Amino acid sequence: MLHTWGRQLQYHPHIHYVIPGGGFHRADGRWHAANRGFFLPVRALSPIFRAKFRDAMDAAGLLAEIDPAVWTVDWNVNCQSVGDAQASLEYLSRYVFKVAISEGRILRADDTEVVFRYRKVNSQRERTMALPPAEFIRRFLQHVLPTGFMKVRYFGFLSPSCSMSIKEVKARIELARGFAVSAAEAADNQSEHPTPRRPICPHCGGRLRCCGVLLPRPLGSRDLSRPREIGGKPVGASAGCGSG
Repeated sequence: MLHTWGRQLQYHPHIHYVIPGGGFHRADGRWHAANRGFFLPVRALSPIFRAKFRDAMDAAGLLAEIDPAVWTVDWNVNCQSVGDAQASLEYLSRYVFKVAISEGRILRADDTEVVFRYRKVNSQRERTMALPPAEFIRRFLQHVLPTGFMKVRYFGFLSPSCSMSIKEVKARIELARGFAVSAAEAADNQSEHPTPRRPICPHCGGRLRCCGVLLPRPLGSRDLSRPREIGGKPVGASAGCGSG
Protein backbone atom coordinates (compact mmCIF):
# COMPACT_ATOMS: atom_id res chain seq x y z
CA MET A 1 0.00 0.00 0.00
CA LEU A 2 1.38 3.40 -1.04
CA HIS A 3 1.53 6.15 1.59
CA THR A 4 2.85 9.54 0.45
CA TRP A 5 2.25 12.05 3.24
CA GLY A 6 3.66 12.88 6.63
CA ARG A 7 1.82 14.46 9.55
CA GLN A 8 2.73 17.95 8.34
CA LEU A 9 1.61 17.17 4.76
CA GLN A 10 5.22 16.96 3.58
CA TYR A 11 6.00 14.68 0.65
CA HIS A 12 7.11 11.43 2.27
CA PRO A 13 6.45 8.47 -0.06
CA HIS A 14 6.83 5.02 1.44
CA ILE A 15 5.20 1.62 1.06
CA HIS A 16 3.53 -0.60 3.64
CA TYR A 17 3.64 -4.35 3.06
CA VAL A 18 1.43 -6.83 4.87
CA ILE A 19 3.15 -10.22 4.66
CA PRO A 20 1.58 -13.42 6.00
CA GLY A 21 3.60 -15.28 8.59
CA GLY A 22 4.35 -18.25 6.37
CA GLY A 23 3.86 -19.65 2.90
CA PHE A 24 3.05 -22.72 0.80
CA HIS A 25 5.93 -24.99 -0.20
CA ARG A 26 6.26 -25.62 -3.92
CA ALA A 27 7.04 -29.32 -3.42
CA ASP A 28 4.28 -30.53 -1.11
CA GLY A 29 1.86 -27.59 -1.26
CA ARG A 30 1.61 -27.53 2.53
CA TRP A 31 1.54 -24.40 4.68
CA HIS A 32 4.79 -23.71 6.56
CA ALA A 33 4.55 -21.07 9.27
CA ALA A 34 7.39 -18.69 10.02
CA ASN A 35 8.96 -18.47 13.46
CA ARG A 36 6.71 -16.66 15.86
CA GLY A 37 7.54 -12.94 16.05
CA PHE A 38 10.23 -13.13 13.35
CA PHE A 39 10.15 -13.13 9.55
CA LEU A 40 13.30 -11.59 8.04
CA PRO A 41 16.45 -9.92 9.46
CA VAL A 42 16.09 -6.16 8.98
CA ARG A 43 19.80 -5.50 8.52
CA ALA A 44 19.96 -7.93 5.61
CA LEU A 45 16.61 -6.83 4.20
CA SER A 46 17.51 -3.13 3.80
CA PRO A 47 20.38 -3.45 1.25
CA ILE A 48 18.53 -6.23 -0.60
CA PHE A 49 15.42 -4.10 -0.99
CA ARG A 50 17.50 -1.14 -2.18
CA ALA A 51 19.24 -3.30 -4.81
CA LYS A 52 15.96 -4.82 -6.00
CA PHE A 53 14.41 -1.36 -6.28
CA ARG A 54 17.39 -0.06 -8.25
CA ASP A 55 17.16 -2.99 -10.67
CA ALA A 56 13.44 -2.34 -11.14
CA MET A 57 14.06 1.35 -11.92
CA ASP A 58 16.80 0.37 -14.36
CA ALA A 59 14.49 -2.08 -16.13
CA ALA A 60 11.80 0.61 -16.37
CA GLY A 61 14.26 3.10 -17.90
CA LEU A 62 13.96 5.52 -14.95
CA LEU A 63 17.38 5.06 -13.37
CA ALA A 64 18.88 8.16 -15.03
CA GLU A 65 16.18 10.36 -13.45
CA ILE A 66 17.16 9.36 -9.90
CA ASP A 67 19.96 11.06 -7.99
CA PRO A 68 22.89 8.60 -7.78
CA ALA A 69 23.40 9.58 -4.13
CA VAL A 70 20.18 7.70 -3.30
CA TRP A 71 21.95 4.38 -3.79
CA THR A 72 24.87 5.24 -1.46
CA VAL A 73 22.86 5.99 1.70
CA ASP A 74 21.28 3.50 4.06
CA TRP A 75 17.60 2.85 3.45
CA ASN A 76 15.11 2.58 6.27
CA VAL A 77 13.44 -0.78 5.75
CA ASN A 78 11.63 -2.11 8.80
CA CYS A 79 10.02 -5.50 9.33
CA GLN A 80 8.27 -6.51 12.53
CA SER A 81 5.46 -8.71 13.74
CA VAL A 82 2.17 -6.94 14.41
CA GLY A 83 0.65 -9.83 16.32
CA ASP A 84 -3.08 -9.67 15.73
CA ALA A 85 -3.93 -9.07 12.09
CA GLN A 86 -6.85 -6.86 13.13
CA ALA A 87 -4.42 -4.26 14.48
CA SER A 88 -2.61 -3.97 11.15
CA LEU A 89 -5.91 -3.63 9.26
CA GLU A 90 -7.07 -0.82 11.55
CA TYR A 91 -3.74 0.98 11.13
CA LEU A 92 -3.60 0.75 7.33
CA SER A 93 -7.29 1.57 6.83
CA ARG A 94 -6.54 5.17 7.78
CA TYR A 95 -4.40 5.55 4.67
CA VAL A 96 -6.50 3.46 2.29
CA PHE A 97 -9.81 5.24 2.79
CA LYS A 98 -8.66 8.72 3.80
CA VAL A 99 -6.78 11.62 2.22
CA ALA A 100 -3.70 13.48 3.43
CA ILE A 101 -5.64 15.56 5.97
CA SER A 102 -9.15 15.44 7.36
CA GLU A 103 -11.39 18.45 7.87
CA GLY A 104 -11.34 17.89 11.62
CA ARG A 105 -7.62 18.74 11.77
CA ILE A 106 -8.08 22.14 10.10
CA LEU A 107 -8.60 24.72 12.83
CA ARG A 108 -8.82 27.89 10.77
CA ALA A 109 -8.63 28.91 7.12
CA ASP A 110 -8.79 32.41 5.65
CA ASP A 111 -7.12 34.50 2.95
CA THR A 112 -3.86 34.78 4.90
CA GLU A 113 -3.18 31.33 6.38
CA VAL A 114 -4.42 27.82 7.03
CA VAL A 115 -3.91 26.49 10.54
CA PHE A 116 -4.12 22.76 11.27
CA ARG A 117 -3.15 20.51 14.15
CA TYR A 118 -0.77 17.54 14.11
CA ARG A 119 1.24 15.29 16.39
CA LYS A 120 4.86 14.28 16.13
CA VAL A 121 5.86 10.65 16.05
CA ASN A 122 5.88 9.01 19.50
CA SER A 123 4.22 12.06 21.04
CA GLN A 124 0.65 12.65 22.21
CA ARG A 125 0.96 16.43 22.49
CA GLU A 126 -0.94 18.30 19.82
CA ARG A 127 0.85 21.03 17.90
CA THR A 128 -0.34 23.53 15.32
CA MET A 129 1.12 24.64 12.01
CA ALA A 130 0.21 27.73 9.98
CA LEU A 131 0.83 27.80 6.23
CA PRO A 132 -0.02 30.32 3.52
CA PRO A 133 -3.02 29.11 1.46
CA ALA A 134 -0.90 28.52 -1.65
CA GLU A 135 1.63 26.43 0.28
CA PHE A 136 -1.13 24.42 1.94
CA ILE A 137 -2.71 23.66 -1.44
CA ARG A 138 0.69 22.73 -2.89
CA ARG A 139 1.36 20.27 -0.09
CA PHE A 140 -2.11 18.75 -0.36
CA LEU A 141 -1.99 18.30 -4.13
CA GLN A 142 1.28 16.36 -3.86
CA HIS A 143 -0.74 13.44 -2.52
CA VAL A 144 -3.43 13.34 -5.23
CA LEU A 145 -2.65 10.23 -7.24
CA PRO A 146 -2.83 10.22 -11.05
CA THR A 147 -5.98 8.90 -12.67
CA GLY A 148 -5.99 5.12 -12.78
CA PHE A 149 -3.12 4.76 -10.30
CA MET A 150 -3.73 1.90 -7.86
CA LYS A 151 -2.87 2.73 -4.26
CA VAL A 152 -3.29 -0.87 -3.06
CA ARG A 153 -2.04 -3.99 -4.84
CA TYR A 154 -2.32 -7.64 -3.93
CA PHE A 155 0.20 -10.40 -4.59
CA GLY A 156 0.46 -14.10 -3.90
CA PHE A 157 -2.64 -15.95 -2.75
CA LEU A 158 -4.36 -12.60 -2.09
CA SER A 159 -4.18 -11.67 -5.77
CA PRO A 160 -7.41 -12.09 -7.76
CA SER A 161 -5.42 -14.00 -10.40
CA CYS A 162 -4.20 -16.63 -7.93
CA SER A 163 -5.23 -20.16 -8.89
CA MET A 164 -5.86 -21.08 -5.25
CA SER A 165 -9.06 -19.73 -3.72
CA ILE A 166 -9.16 -18.10 -0.30
CA LYS A 167 -11.28 -20.97 1.01
CA GLU A 168 -8.59 -23.46 0.00
CA VAL A 169 -5.91 -21.27 1.59
CA LYS A 170 -7.82 -21.24 4.89
CA ALA A 171 -8.38 -24.99 4.71
CA ARG A 172 -4.67 -25.73 4.17
CA ILE A 173 -3.64 -23.44 7.02
CA GLU A 174 -6.14 -25.10 9.34
CA LEU A 175 -4.84 -28.51 8.26
CA ALA A 176 -1.27 -27.47 9.07
CA ARG A 177 -2.33 -26.17 12.48
CA GLY A 178 -4.17 -29.39 13.30
CA PHE A 179 -7.52 -27.61 13.53
CA ALA A 180 -6.54 -26.24 16.93
CA VAL A 181 -9.47 -24.46 18.54
CA SER A 182 -9.14 -22.67 21.84
CA ALA A 183 -11.65 -23.08 24.65
CA ALA A 184 -12.90 -19.53 24.15
CA GLU A 185 -13.46 -20.10 20.42
CA ALA A 186 -15.28 -23.36 21.14
CA ALA A 187 -17.55 -21.62 23.62
CA ASP A 188 -18.30 -18.89 21.07
CA ASN A 189 -19.11 -21.46 18.41
CA GLN A 190 -21.46 -23.27 20.75
CA SER A 191 -23.23 -20.06 21.69
CA GLU A 192 -23.55 -18.94 18.08
CA HIS A 193 -24.53 -22.38 16.72
CA PRO A 194 -26.43 -24.27 19.45
CA THR A 195 -27.25 -27.96 19.02
CA PRO A 196 -30.49 -28.21 16.99
CA ARG A 197 -33.45 -29.74 18.81
CA ARG A 198 -35.89 -32.23 17.38
CA PRO A 199 -39.01 -30.63 15.89
CA ILE A 200 -42.09 -30.46 18.12
CA CYS A 201 -45.70 -30.82 17.06
CA PRO A 202 -47.41 -27.40 17.22
CA HIS A 203 -50.73 -29.04 18.24
CA CYS A 204 -49.90 -31.47 21.04
CA GLY A 205 -46.32 -30.52 21.93
CA GLY A 206 -44.94 -34.01 21.26
CA ARG A 207 -41.78 -34.73 19.32
CA LEU A 208 -42.14 -35.37 15.60
CA ARG A 209 -40.54 -38.40 13.98
CA CYS A 210 -39.44 -38.75 10.38
CA CYS A 211 -41.56 -41.30 8.52
CA GLY A 212 -40.10 -40.80 5.05
CA VAL A 213 -38.77 -38.40 2.44
CA LEU A 214 -40.74 -37.41 -0.66
CA LEU A 215 -38.66 -36.57 -3.72
CA PRO A 216 -40.09 -34.47 -6.57
CA ARG A 217 -41.03 -36.53 -9.61
CA PRO A 218 -38.77 -35.84 -12.59
CA LEU A 219 -40.50 -34.57 -15.71
CA GLY A 220 -41.44 -37.44 -18.03
CA SER A 221 -40.77 -40.13 -15.42
CA ARG A 222 -43.32 -42.62 -14.02
CA ASP A 223 -41.02 -44.13 -11.40
CA LEU A 224 -42.55 -42.05 -8.62
CA SER A 225 -46.09 -41.99 -9.95
CA ARG A 226 -47.27 -44.69 -7.56
CA PRO A 227 -47.56 -43.92 -3.82
CA ARG A 228 -44.94 -45.62 -1.73
CA GLU A 229 -45.51 -47.36 1.60
CA ILE A 230 -43.37 -47.48 4.72
CA GLY A 231 -44.34 -49.98 7.38
CA GLY A 232 -47.51 -50.87 5.53
CA LYS A 233 -48.77 -47.30 5.53
CA PRO A 234 -48.83 -44.90 2.57
CA VAL A 235 -46.46 -42.01 2.72
CA GLY A 236 -48.32 -38.73 2.37
CA ALA A 237 -47.31 -35.10 2.22
CA SER A 238 -48.28 -34.44 5.84
CA ALA A 239 -46.02 -35.24 8.78
CA GLY A 240 -47.18 -37.62 11.47
CA CYS A 241 -47.28 -36.78 15.14
CA GLY A 242 -45.06 -39.15 17.10
CA SER A 243 -46.87 -38.58 20.34
CA GLY A 244 -50.04 -40.30 19.14
